[in-house]
Amino acid sequence: MNTKHKIHVKVGDEVMIISGFYKNKVSQVLKVNKRTGKIIVQGINVKFKHIKPNTSTEIGEIKQIEAPIHHSNVKLNLKD
Repeated sequence: MNTKHKIHVKVGDEVMIISGFYKNKVSQVLKVNKRTGKIIVQGINVKFKHIKPNTSTEIGEIKQIEAPIHHSNVKLNLKD
């Protein structure tokens, strides 16, 4: 499956989420993956990643990351 999806948004565009938990939120596109058809939007679909310490001197932590969403779940937010 080496096909590339045609995506209607690009990095830096302001988009509105049209479905899901974050519906009607407006934010910017940070990354676009044409191979999978998914995008990462700033502050949307935030997940928590628990990281274990690698050595006895390190401290474990919890990081917040933005998980990708499908490009069909967003629309361009046109500025009037």
